[in-house]
Amino acid sequence: MKERDNILRILEGTRDGMLKGDFSGIKDLSNQTINTAARTHDLDNIAVAVVVYSIAKILERENYKHEKGWSTFYKMIEKSINNAIKDIDDENKFRKDLERIRWAMGRLSGNLKKYVQDVFKKAEINKASRIYEHGTSMEKTASLLGITMYELANYVGQKGSVEDKESKTFDIKYRVKIVEDLFG
Repeated sequence: MKERDNILRILEGTRDGMLKGDFSGIKDLSNQTINTAARTHDLDNIAVAVVVYSIAKILERENYKHEKGWSTFYKMIEKSINNAIKDIDDENKFRKDLERIRWAMGRLSGNLKKYVQDVFKKAEINKASRIYEHGTSMEKTASLLGITMYELANYVGQKGSVEDKESKTFDIKYRVKIVEDLFG
């Protein structure tokens, strides 16, 4: 497993974030993992990034904590994270621990099941776009995350590129006003 220590740090941070209710901190951990995944194309890092981001998105929704099956689902996530930390040096066990989180989704019912499945799918696409932003080809990125190039292209197209957001300039009137204020 590439980047074992990084994955361990991310999982321990996720566990701690779950206990503290720090969901934005958990999302940040997922972003840190995706940076590593973009460099290494390591499937374990990618899986951790998707799972950790999904956990943050699911747990931040207070209204779902009242749905039937929530407490069992939460306990399964908690147990799987703890087991993944414990099993980090055994790749097969580690991967099964991450798969249990997805398996727990299948045991949910009603709106909660639909929501959780949707979160995982969107997390895959979101993390794919982050890997793509780091310079990995669209085809390779889609392949790594098991999504279609169409899904990735659609998401990236809606989101707009980072370059587009950074390269916008002020209109001429605003720039003239700044110069006048400086020398005026």
